[in-house]
Amino acid sequence: MSPQTTSLFVLAAVAVIVVVRWVATRTGLPAAALLPLVGIAYALLPGPNVSLDPGIVLTVVLPPLLYSAALDSSLLGIRRNLRIVVSLSVVLVLLTAVLVGLGFHLFVAGATLAAGIAIGAAVAPPDPVAALAIGRRVNLPPKLVTIIQGEGLLNDATALTILKVAVAAAVGGGFSYASAAGQFGLAAVGGVAVGAVVAWGVRLARPLTVDPLLSNAISLATPFVAYLLGEELHVSGVLAVVIAGLIVGHHTPRLASGASRLQTSAVWRLVDFLLEGFVFLLIGQQLPTVVRGLHQYDTSTVVAAVAVSVGVVLLLRPAWLVLTQVLPRSLHTRLGGTSDEDEDDEPSSTREARRAERNARRLARREVVALSWSGTRGVISLAAIFTLPLTTDSGAPFPDRNLLLFCTFVVVLVTLVGQGLTFAPLVRALGLRADENDQARVRNEARSAAVEAALARLDEVAADEPENAVAVNTTRAQLLARLARYRGRLDLLESAESAEMPTSPPYEAALRIRRAAIDAQREELLRWRDAGRLPDAGLRILERELDHEELLLPKRSSS
Repeated sequence: MSPQTTSLFVLAAVAVIVVVRWVATRTGLPAAALLPLVGIAYALLPGPNVSLDPGIVLTVVLPPLLYSAALDSSLLGIRRNLRIVVSLSVVLVLLTAVLVGLGFHLFVAGATLAAGIAIGAAVAPPDPVAALAIGRRVNLPPKLVTIIQGEGLLNDATALTILKVAVAAAVGGGFSYASAAGQFGLAAVGGVAVGAVVAWGVRLARPLTVDPLLSNAISLATPFVAYLLGEELHVSGVLAVVIAGLIVGHHTPRLASGASRLQTSAVWRLVDFLLEGFVFLLIGQQLPTVVRGLHQYDTSTVVAAVAVSVGVVLLLRPAWLVLTQVLPRSLHTRLGGTSDEDEDDEPSSTREARRAERNARRLARREVVALSWSGTRGVISLAAIFTLPLTTDSGAPFPDRNLLLFCTFVVVLVTLVGQGLTFAPLVRALGLRADENDQARVRNEARSAAVEAALARLDEVAADEPENAVAVNTTRAQLLARLARYRGRLDLLESAESAEMPTSPPYEAALRIRRAAIDAQREELLRWRDAGRLPDAGLRILERELDHEELLLPKRSSS
């Protein structure tokens, strides 16, 4: 493909992504489900097509997407829900790979256990992009968002490690559970270590992160450094990227300047938008490739293989979620918790707090149903299965490679489009919504506490620097006005009698007036520029000041 043709493809893809995003915003349909359908429609037309290169996906596309998701995740939130996150991202992925492998071995004519586990590993990890995009639009509770994020960050490392072991067994002709467990443990521990080392290196570069441009350069390079270093050391590069992102994201408030954080956040949002769009388009365009090699299989074989793949993926997840909510009570002590006998020796207040915390971590029935339907598969599954070699060590064709490709494509299409289009209606039907009133109350309490800390620091400054009393008093007056506004919002939120977000006409009016004042300043600056009284460089500086001031205003009164 010539450079001109490649450029046209990229520009056309960007145009399609923008249009589909606009349609999704207007209709409420998820872009992650619409883009593969557009890709399929294009793949059916005559003309050149884009083939998926698994090496590029795993090396160029996957690391930045995972790193960005990790930066946006909550390390503390994942730690609080670590049991369910680990059960979904590690145990469920292992079970899915094994059960799909057994299903292929038992019900698909001629399929081997190793080849079955290979496709099981490929279809096991859900891609949380679609589920999270939809979940945030319908205001999914933060607890479920954290679980979906944590699962999506960790399950790719589990699946890709299992896939390597299964492919090695299929190519070499043997499968050893003991060897597979050893390789998995080594890859996981090594990946965590590499990720921690890379995050430590980013912290050492803290003096450079004051400059927004240098901070962005370091941030964009970090996922590739973590992935390549992990793969070079033959451990999980994916897990290294995730761990580095979680640690860096947790410490970013202390590491980077405010300007660097604003710019880095904007850059990563653009990277996510474009990469995710290209990925979902690419999924649909693989249809001709995966269908081309099916002529050698009987219809019954194809149907059995698809039934095993889709059936295990759709049925095992809800079954496992229900099981994990039943078992922990009896296995609580074995899982590292506190037994009922131990709790009897604790003070009653501590015992009640511990039990309340444990109950808060358990999933309600509605939450189990929502999580059961959030397991959309994506490009990682396709990229993983496309890495299967063409031949074994003996020179024979890799067993059922074309069939495995087709089954993976069907699983991705069924979950991404089917679950993607129905997830939002399901969440609404379940009545699962974040408590906006409670979230706004916590934010305003934190704002009030931050202002009170600033006022206490001003008292110290006033005592140490009496000559700056005027500046201190001016700043104190501004902080007191802000504190009064936050406390007023808190009083309104706490007096609300329902879960609906209360409105404050005076507060809304104040926001409207402040925005009108900012708009007037922008218009005057443009008049100065157009009249030749203000150079464009000066205009950009002053516009940036107004932009930051506007950014501080909440989008709605609930903030």
